[in-house]
Amino acid sequence: MHTILQTKGLCKYYGKGDNLVKAVDHTDIAISQGEFAAIVGKSGSGKSTLLHLLGGLDYPTAGEVLIRGQNIFSYKEEELAAFRRRKIGFVFQSFNLITSINVWENILLPIGLDGRNADTGFIEDIIRVLALTDKKHSMPNTLSGGQQQRVAIARALAAKPDIILADEPTGNLDSKTSLEVMSLLKMSAKKYGQTLIMITHDEELAQMADRILIIEDGRVVNDGRKAVS
Repeated sequence: MHTILQTKGLCKYYGKGDNLVKAVDHTDIAISQGEFAAIVGKSGSGKSTLLHLLGGLDYPTAGEVLIRGQNIFSYKEEELAAFRRRKIGFVFQSFNLITSINVWENILLPIGLDGRNADTGFIEDIIRVLALTDKKHSMPNTLSGGQQQRVAIARALAAKPDIILADEPTGNLDSKTSLEVMSLLKMSAKKYGQTLIMITHDEELAQMADRILIIEDGRVVNDGRKAVS
């Protein structure tokens, strides 16, 4: 497998002098196409900041994020926004659903913004697996937290992006649903050659990944693949 995502000297600093915080500090990682990588670390270790940089949601203090060899921060703002819609699917712990439109419309929103036609059969399959079939026409504020997160996951998968970035994607789901959702994400990534990068505090979910990256104080201190027992 070739490298789909790579960082070179990636840094994100906040503040100055004695108040300087190195949220991400000279991080170099490489993720292969189709790989499922979990990023784990204590609260405040820089996990979420790193994920935001990988997805072009935040700009680095220094360094590069290369996707298919292209530094995404060389794009103009509008170009980067279009790139994110087409190539990256995001799943956050805080759902980020549009409350004024229904579940089906939320799921199709990124595809519509890009002026593309949706693969409705594929999306219907996602909805069925995530047990949302009877909620397609519901408004987000009528759903439970777990149901809203399933909608967010369906939305991330719907456009068949190259890369899925998931920040604590099952943080609001019970353990049984968490495993089901992660199985879907892993299956989808494998089927469509997608790359899945996930932040999690859940050791059991992390063990589902092909590879676990450990981050401490803004630096990836362990970038190795899991040892086979």
